Amino acid sequence: MISTTFDRHVVLIVDDMPDNLAMLSDTLDESGHIVLVATDGVSALERLDCVTPDLILLDAMMPGIDGFETCRRIKLIKSVSHVPVVFMTGLSETEHVVRGFEVGGIDYVTKPIRPQEVVARIGAHIRTARMMSQARGALEHASHAAIVMGGNGLPLWQTSKASLWLEKYFPAVAGASSGHKLPLAVQSWLNEGLARQRQGGGSVDGIAPLVARRGDAELSIAVSAAGQGHGITLLLEEKQHAAAAPAGADDTSPSSLDDYRLTPRENDVLMWLGKGKTNRDIADILGMSPRTVNKHLEHIFVKLGVETRSAAAVLASGLAPPGSGLLQ
Repeated sequence: MISTTFDRHVVLIVDDMPDNLAMLSDTLDESGHIVLVATDGVSALERLDCVTPDLILLDAMMPGIDGFETCRRIKLIKSVSHVPVVFMTGLSETEHVVRGFEVGGIDYVTKPIRPQEVVARIGAHIRTARMMSQARGALEHASHAAIVMGGNGLPLWQTSKASLWLEKYFPAVAGASSGHKLPLAVQSWLNEGLARQRQGGGSVDGIAPLVARRGDAELSIAVSAAGQGHGITLLLEEKQHAAAAPAGADDTSPSSLDDYRLTPRENDVLMWLGKGKTNRDIADILGMSPRTVNKHLEHIFVKLGVETRSAAAVLASGLAPPGSGLLQ
């Protein structure tokens, strides 16, 4: 395993053209970087088994697996998924640029390569990545639960405690892959809150927290501005409630959807709402008009004591299905 000094950064260059490798390697070496090279995607992935670079400079078009697929696979490797990837490409068409960002790239430079521009971009991205890494380490050390959101609306990274709590309170549907996305109920709540914030012109700190319950515990998710710029952070906090009262005690808290006295049709509507379906989708599935779905939702909101679709979905996910009488 390669170790590095504080001020010498490791850059992995992945390119199948020897001339490009030589030119970039010499330039980065002269600027004080430690340079590693790979001539194809497979060998690059093998390199990452024994070293974690500070940045990966990746050619988009290579024989075998191309740069886009290589980047996608890199982002699936937990130990290096945080490493920034900068694409090198002669493809300036919009679809190729978009594809590079979709698979996890953070930037791109066009060929013919301008060495000094590459050095400057690498330096900027490594500094940003180092600051994020330090912030992540501080949060992990303090046992805080946080999710840092990117400008594309997807999580950039999250602490291990945040991951555990999301899995606990928002279990994924069997067979589904959440990838780097938020659970559906959390994403819906966040989208609604941000939309209202933009319309009203207020601060994101004014978005009401999302609360989800599991047994005798509840999870609160709040939105916080990350500071300067447009980034936001989700702060998670779990609270434990008092143990359940002994059998026969007066306990009026609902433990099942049965306790809310929903009609069978309202139960059906709520179930599909919890699966992320729109009113039109629910209408098509249940064979009713969107207006009828709307009426059912109005009644559901009143019975559940909530005001939004996402709040209803979260509450339903924390309660047992009709007839079970048990907490999930």
